[in-house]
Amino acid sequence: MTDITLNDGRIMPALGMGTYKVPDSQAAMVVRAGVDTGFRLVDTAAFYHNERGVGEGLRGSDAFVTTKLWNDRHEDAEVALDESLALLGRDSVDLYLIHWPSPTQGKFVSAWKTLVKLRESGKAKSIGVSNFLARHLERVIDATGVVPAVNQIELHPRFQQVELRSWMEESGIVAQSWSPLGQGDILSDSAIVAIARKHGRSPAQVVIAWHLALGLSVIPKAGSPDHLAENAAAAALVLDEEDMAAIAALDSEDGRIGPDPMSM
Repeated sequence: MTDITLNDGRIMPALGMGTYKVPDSQAAMVVRAGVDTGFRLVDTAAFYHNERGVGEGLRGSDAFVTTKLWNDRHEDAEVALDESLALLGRDSVDLYLIHWPSPTQGKFVSAWKTLVKLRESGKAKSIGVSNFLARHLERVIDATGVVPAVNQIELHPRFQQVELRSWMEESGIVAQSWSPLGQGDILSDSAIVAIARKHGRSPAQVVIAWHLALGLSVIPKAGSPDHLAENAAAAALVLDEEDMAAIAALDSEDGRIGPDPMSM
């Protein structure tokens, strides 16, 4: 599996496992299976209510761990991280993200200033954001001079965020794809199915390989050992220019599945 160098010089695995909607009671088993499969990045969040289980599954592992600050904690981010660390059973996390900008609250810049301090203290080794638009990124950078290492955004073949990705690449911000399989709907698309048949791979592996070929970090969720192994094996799939062009053509202006960042 490939690695990505962040703008702070730290190394982050490009392919990880997501844990959204994995119950706390099952998280330890799922995460342990993922680590045993070879995943070296595990993504969770306070909002997922499974940090305790994720921490149990990671015990004894040196995997890269990401968690996130929820919208109602922008004013007390340090306390919120301490709570997450206690649940995870760790002294620090590898990456701490502001989950949503929540622009109507107008507190994400203040939260970012606290994250900068948390990085300086070592509680968060790297810091970033999630679901930020370019306008939100500009505000936190202008306010602190610190560029987020990562912006985790909804990104899949039907919602490719080309303009935002270009802006982030110029700014040195890694794009990390959530809902990378488009909640599964994209897997039955004829173009994806045709590419899968061509390579003798599954549609999910094709889509994950597409993310990696674009230089993105990607965190698909899987609840079973078979799906975890399938996702991990996608890192070895190499798509050709014809494949990439066919997937690029699937982009749609109205392809967003999740919430609009301006409304959260």
